[in-house]
Amino acid sequence: MAVCAGCGAGPALEDQGEVTAPPGDSRRLTVGSAGFTESDLLAQMYVLLLQDAGYGTKILSVTNRELYEPALERGQIDVVPEYAATFADWLNAKAHGPDAPTVGSPDRAATMTALRALAAPRGLTVLDPGEAVDQNAFAVTAVFAAEHGLKTLSDLGATGLPVRLAAGDECVRRPYCAPGLKEVYGIDVTAVDPKGVGTTPAKQAVQNGQDQLVLTTTTDATLDEFGLVLLADDRNLQNADHIVPVVNRARAGGGGVTGALGRLNPVLTTEDLAHLNEQVDSWRRLPQDVARDYLVGKGLLRDRPDRPARSAR
Repeated sequence: MAVCAGCGAGPALEDQGEVTAPPGDSRRLTVGSAGFTESDLLAQMYVLLLQDAGYGTKILSVTNRELYEPALERGQIDVVPEYAATFADWLNAKAHGPDAPTVGSPDRAATMTALRALAAPRGLTVLDPGEAVDQNAFAVTAVFAAEHGLKTLSDLGATGLPVRLAAGDECVRRPYCAPGLKEVYGIDVTAVDPKGVGTTPAKQAVQNGQDQLVLTTTTDATLDEFGLVLLADDRNLQNADHIVPVVNRARAGGGGVTGALGRLNPVLTTEDLAHLNEQVDSWRRLPQDVARDYLVGKGLLRDRPDRPARSAR
């Protein structure tokens, strides 16, 4: 399926009625994936739950949000896993310009209210968020943590120790990164080492003592391999990036899809998601196999040899 690269911001004029029309319940649905491990896993779980509820499904992998979000508006994609605060800020910037104040926040309820208000005019429905959250997070070596009695970012700030931070180059100006660490936690960030977010070189730089702190995510499954531990964000610097399914209202906004995907909400945790990522990234298992085993193990899916979802590229 070709994805519309030049799609406009919201439904075309002739389609505006779809925004307020009764939510649809198409029996054949396309689930979008952003093409990285976690998104692939979530898309596979969505597919399996929808199949179990009687829907025909396929997966479309589109690695660029600038492409898959308009495709979601147009009904070329019906369902996609998203991150609440990040998607709210992305839609806000799309509607009001790149310099618009952010609307995502550490408050999950406020973030969801803002996200739904931005999504609805585009013909999108945001389902309830789950327990799992993939936020930015900061890690140090377990040895460094033990030496200085560190469990939280507040603990690190209280030591007054100078730290070099391995992160993306944008970290020097992003409020959730170096500026936030200084303002919220009083951490003395002396330099940002531009090695990327959670990359192997970034974690190696902390492992070997070149840097003391690394920016990664709460679902990073490889920290143990580098002898790293997360420090708790005890003052809520990071936004509420809970996993949320976003659907095209006209095709998948009905109760059938909501009910099928809602079963995952109270079950999937941040720790679960990190372990699932590990099985794919470190153990080299296929996302569809990992997703099926997890759902069966949690009693959300009958153990039967369904065919894996097709991938359309």
